[in-house]
Amino acid sequence: MIHKKTRTYIPADLEIKWENLEPLYKELLGRAINSAEELEQWMRDRSELEAALEEDFAWRYIRMTCDTNNEQLLANFQYFATEIEPKIAPYSNDLNKKLVANQYLDQLDHDKYFVYLRGVKKALELFREENIPLQTEIQVEQQKYQSISGSLSVHIGDQEYTLEQASVFLKDTDRAKRQETWEKITARRLQEKEKLDDLFDHLRTLRHQVALNAGFENYRDYMFQAMGRFDYTPQDCYDFHQAIETGVVPILREHAEQRKQALGLDVLRPWDMDVNTSGKPALKPFNSGEELIEKSIQCFSNINRYLGERLEIMKENNLFDVVSRKGKAPGGYNYPLSETGAPFIFMNSANTFRDLTTMVHEGGHAVHTFLTADLELNDFKHCPSEVAELASMSMELISMDNWNVFFDNEEDLKRAKRDQLVDVLKTLPWVAVVDQFQHWIYTNPTHTADERREAWVKIYEPFGAGFADWTGLEEAEASLWQKQLHIFEIPFYYIEYGMAQLGAIAVWKNYKENPDKALEQYLAALKLGYTKTIKEIYETAGIKFDFSAGYVKELAEFVKAEIEKL
Repeated sequence: MIHKKTRTYIPADLEIKWENLEPLYKELLGRAINSAEELEQWMRDRSELEAALEEDFAWRYIRMTCDTNNEQLLANFQYFATEIEPKIAPYSNDLNKKLVANQYLDQLDHDKYFVYLRGVKKALELFREENIPLQTEIQVEQQKYQSISGSLSVHIGDQEYTLEQASVFLKDTDRAKRQETWEKITARRLQEKEKLDDLFDHLRTLRHQVALNAGFENYRDYMFQAMGRFDYTPQDCYDFHQAIETGVVPILREHAEQRKQALGLDVLRPWDMDVNTSGKPALKPFNSGEELIEKSIQCFSNINRYLGERLEIMKENNLFDVVSRKGKAPGGYNYPLSETGAPFIFMNSANTFRDLTTMVHEGGHAVHTFLTADLELNDFKHCPSEVAELASMSMELISMDNWNVFFDNEEDLKRAKRDQLVDVLKTLPWVAVVDQFQHWIYTNPTHTADERREAWVKIYEPFGAGFADWTGLEEAEASLWQKQLHIFEIPFYYIEYGMAQLGAIAVWKNYKENPDKALEQYLAALKLGYTKTIKEIYETAGIKFDFSAGYVKELAEFVKAEIEKL
């Protein structure tokens, strides 16, 4: 069993209520600091308080997403969002000022604190008192997306299924069954179209006001600063989109043509894109959530004993909720528990191959959480997404050589690997579309819902539009963006998947050439947390932080060659 780290500053039994928290913030704010050593102790004490608050918030979020129908769990989450976070914000800003103004700041180890202090100074630049209530409202409003999505289900035959469970039938070899499933899922989503449009319009308005208050023309430019994107610009993102369109889309168009021929079809429709072209039933790597966890532990152990032990620890401490059910929020995540030093994995398994890849993806995040658990400051663990997603996406590929745990049939194993590598390439255009769409949304802040749908289709088409024919299904195509949780809940968190996917391919390329060395470099990079720049972390992993057209094409061609070997 694992336990929270022993507290040295805040009370061990601290109840998370504002009346208990405010004295701690006042003490930190008023404390005299007479040396560099005392400054570092002050930073550690602040870090301990922030870690306790993060873990408390984590459990409120986890419990709410595990049961979106439970009004008490929602109220517990909203209490933190409305009664605690808004009161912490001005104190945090004052503590940042105290830190930056301290006379002993220059005596601190520059290399150790450079990245952290850079982030503190940026937070000070962006802070506006008038944004606190807006950010609180955004926090509460965006959770409505989960409540809406978590309630959706369809009937297929005599059985009711969540949308995640129903999507299994999109892999059925019976085309009529696939079409029926796709149409029912799509119709159910479209019933919520206006509700989701209204929700998003409200979120966009709030976010735009936050940007204006902070002195920016639009929310895109504000978020590039708020997310600490010190290493690339919006123009770099547009260049990356173009690189994917020219370097990846042609390969996927070839695959789509091969799919059409293999299925004996004149035209591919959206319900034809997930079925395996071998004519065999969908891969079924496990039969239950329990089996998924057990097999994942074995898979990770076969790569490296340390990796398997991390998942074993999570299992022993009930840190998984993996099976899809009605009332559970959609999607999947790995949520770090800041004091405990372990994470919680949440996902919606329907016993599909995609669930296997989700588990190893979130398992990569989990390993990252464990590796950074003992870093001195809580902020050292707050990795940018370009690094966090490198951890997870690399694990998807590294783990493939041990998928025989899930597939005892050699042909099924080859199919699984091939499907995974095709998905790796398919990820890149979708990332480009979602990211470019968000650039458009927030640089056109007064757009209507109809204009938003038109923009989505205009952006989606050059990237293949899923390589299916949408004739007669235009409303469904124009509303596809509503499936993407990130657009509602974590704006601008998406381009990182593309950058990290390139990094993961490079890690895997190294792993194929020298497994021991590549794994050592990968783990060494993750251990850094966010104590180095993104570029330095990638270099520690033995790869480049590069998303130029030439690099995209080189890695895409490598994946294409590996697919052809299978």
